[in-house]
Amino acid sequence: MVLFPSQEWIDRFQDELNRNAVYEEAARTWEGDFLFLVQPEGALSQPVEFYLDLFHGKCREALMLDTPGARTAAYSLEGPYGQWRKLIAREIEPIKAVLGGSLRIKGNTLKIMRYTTAAKELVRTATEIPTEFL
Repeated sequence: MVLFPSQEWIDRFQDELNRNAVYEEAARTWEGDFLFLVQPEGALSQPVEFYLDLFHGKCREALMLDTPGARTAAYSLEGPYGQWRKLIAREIEPIKAVLGGSLRIKGNTLKIMRYTTAAKELVRTATEIPTEFL
């Protein structure tokens, strides 16, 4: 089991994503980095930010940032810890969470919509990691 949120978890996510052939094919023309912003809630007392450098179906870099706001990215997915926990545990659907406002996405949403398979594979990959929560 890998603790979420942690550098170990984001390292595992990067490894699994880079082994995901479906993601690689779906994102082969994607260029854009992502921030995952986890807002404090419940057992999580401080905000957490993960940075992902996604390029042509590979994740070139994945970091848990020491200082929130230390990096900017073309896209971000933001929400409270409880919603991230539900997303990773497959208790909520990502599109419903975004449309319902419990998770917020920023960036060129038209481009994201052209890469729906890649976006789904990003989430599916996160749900495949044996995760322990705070």
